[in-house]
Amino acid sequence: MKRFYKEATVTGDGPFGVSLDGRPLRTPAREVLSVPARALAEAIAAEWQAQGEKIDPRSLPLTGFANAAIDRVAADHAGFAKRLATYAESELIAYRADGPASLLAAQAAAWDQWVEWLARRYDVGLTITTGIMHVAQPPATLTRLHAAFAAFTPFQLAPLDPIVTITGSAVLALAVAEGEIEAPAAYDISHVDALWQEQQWGRDPLAEKAEAERRADLAAAIRCLRLLAG
Repeated sequence: MKRFYKEATVTGDGPFGVSLDGRPLRTPAREVLSVPARALAEAIAAEWQAQGEKIDPRSLPLTGFANAAIDRVAADHAGFAKRLATYAESELIAYRADGPASLLAAQAAAWDQWVEWLARRYDVGLTITTGIMHVAQPPATLTRLHAAFAAFTPFQLAPLDPIVTITGSAVLALAVAEGEIEAPAAYDISHVDALWQEQQWGRDPLAEKAEAERRADLAAAIRCLRLLAG
């Protein structure tokens, strides 16, 4: 739709809202958009201020995360956290290739440190396997990771959703949330197999476009988490 306002500004002293020409920005469910961190509110206002003659929803990712937190996640916090935690049941970094040696080495270089981080940070381990056949993870690990996701607020869970789905890893998402990994590294770590294939056979222009979109989505989600912390 066409731009219908001149100025986007931050309102409130905490929680913080955004107004468009003095009218409060609302979610799709018509709730007033209100976020817990001024830095995030300022970034959302900047998204709206940067719009041209027509509003492009794709260029409003932080607004989208706030909308999701208010309209969707807050209404089912426990269910949302549980859904993200279930990724640990088929944890990416636990499944290793059965060859060739160069791919095995690339996976080990990218993933072993995060298996070790999980053990240090949460005092639980992963069952590592080769191939694609499902292997059950220890119940204690699943319980601990479920509790970790349940401890996040709706505003944190909303951006964690794409982080988990793009990386395919509950462990890497937790490491991102705790500031251990940033966006470019998070993508590369979780796409070792694809990057290895590119090294062998070259890049596909269509795949490059899809990758750029996923990288941008991941970067926006991680930025949202950092703004909440700031």
